[in-house]
Amino acid sequence: MQEFIKLGISEELTGVLMQNGIAKPTPIQAQAIPAVMEGKDVIAQAQTGTGKTLAFILPILEKAESDAGHIQALIVTPTRELALQITDEVLKLTKDSDLEVLAVYGGQDVDKQLKRLKKNIQIVVGTPGRLLDHIKRKTIDLSEVNFLVLDEADQMLHIGFLDEVERIIKETPDKRQTMLFSATMPAEIRKLANKHMKEPQYIQIEKTQGPAHSVKQIAIHTVDRAKQGTLIQLIQTHRPFLAVIFCRTKRRVTKLYEVLKANGFDCDQLHGDISQSKREQVMKRFRDAEIQLLIATDVAARGLDVEGVTHVFNYDIPLDPESYVHRIGRTGRAGMKGLAITFYSSADKPLLEEIENGLKIKIPKQNIGNSNDDQQPDAAPKNKRHDPKRQTSAGKRNDRRKGRQSQSRDDKFSPKKGKRGESSSSRTGRTKTQGKKKHSPNASRNSSKNRGR
Repeated sequence: MQEFIKLGISEELTGVLMQNGIAKPTPIQAQAIPAVMEGKDVIAQAQTGTGKTLAFILPILEKAESDAGHIQALIVTPTRELALQITDEVLKLTKDSDLEVLAVYGGQDVDKQLKRLKKNIQIVVGTPGRLLDHIKRKTIDLSEVNFLVLDEADQMLHIGFLDEVERIIKETPDKRQTMLFSATMPAEIRKLANKHMKEPQYIQIEKTQGPAHSVKQIAIHTVDRAKQGTLIQLIQTHRPFLAVIFCRTKRRVTKLYEVLKANGFDCDQLHGDISQSKREQVMKRFRDAEIQLLIATDVAARGLDVEGVTHVFNYDIPLDPESYVHRIGRTGRAGMKGLAITFYSSADKPLLEEIENGLKIKIPKQNIGNSNDDQQPDAAPKNKRHDPKRQTSAGKRNDRRKGRQSQSRDDKFSPKKGKRGESSSSRTGRTKTQGKKKHSPNASRNSSKNRGR
């Protein structure tokens, strides 16, 4: 408790932190909070899951005035999920104060936002698109903003929001205090900082952005056709409490979701084509452990911070080291242990080597069954490919004897051909009735009651 007080945080706010189980500042908080409290512009670089959110929220809450009749703090985020997550953090810390916070994002009822904006709002957390919409409508006034935070700045660049961010910054006064938080610091972000920040203090927690040490990593050699069967086998073996499964495209997310659903798993999907109300429902169910598996694209899961995520599966290998760090950062948060499993094919080996070289790590490799590409069913005569009906029972027995059961064709696990005769508990790592009761991650991994096979 005394450590936050030494950083300049009041006893009252420190007490609220204690009530939420936060007693000691993380390294990024320990370095950033004093600088922000002194009124300095700050550029903070630290990997995901290190506590960046509290590093800017706490000083803002200390300095904000509840009786001010204007927006004092604007926090810009790349995604709706992150905007809601930050808003929830602010609400936890301000439940006994008069400070008002509002999340402003696309997909939400505009009229509802307009009604709230007419009231006395001190802190706005929003996405660039919806913020610009309100600026055009003249329903939001940023002319008296004291604090501007650009969170996950590298992802705003990745998504293509930098022009929108520039336009938003121009609506704020020059005298504001600016804070930029990012996991990486590409040249475009540095240029943005140099243009809009005044002698910023640069804070970097880790020179090499890499995975958390608490996350065990494995790379499994396979082929695309074998991924579904391999994934199902791994889920049944490892029995994760909560797991995030990353696919490269929205189409692949939906396809995998349908397969896993048909096989009795408690799962749901998250990608850009899902409506905002549906996204919020999915995230609530995942946080409440009502679903065990969340299948998502990179952008949809950006900033996703859910307590109890024990496993991350890279169903499709990420395209660069930064995306790899972001993905597996969904587990092993706040010092908890996690497991990250990445599928890769022979064609993916250069990508895997790029990730390893970029992060200066060596990921242990494993094979599931017989995963050499030249020994896969793809080597069969063309007229027999992808046609399980033409495979004889003797051939199936031979496959099993050769250890190739885990690489059954996608059709075997398709919704139309799922094993409907089996009970849900025999196919999935957790039954639906069990999934609605939240357990601790460690207990869940060790208890057969929580994860029946």
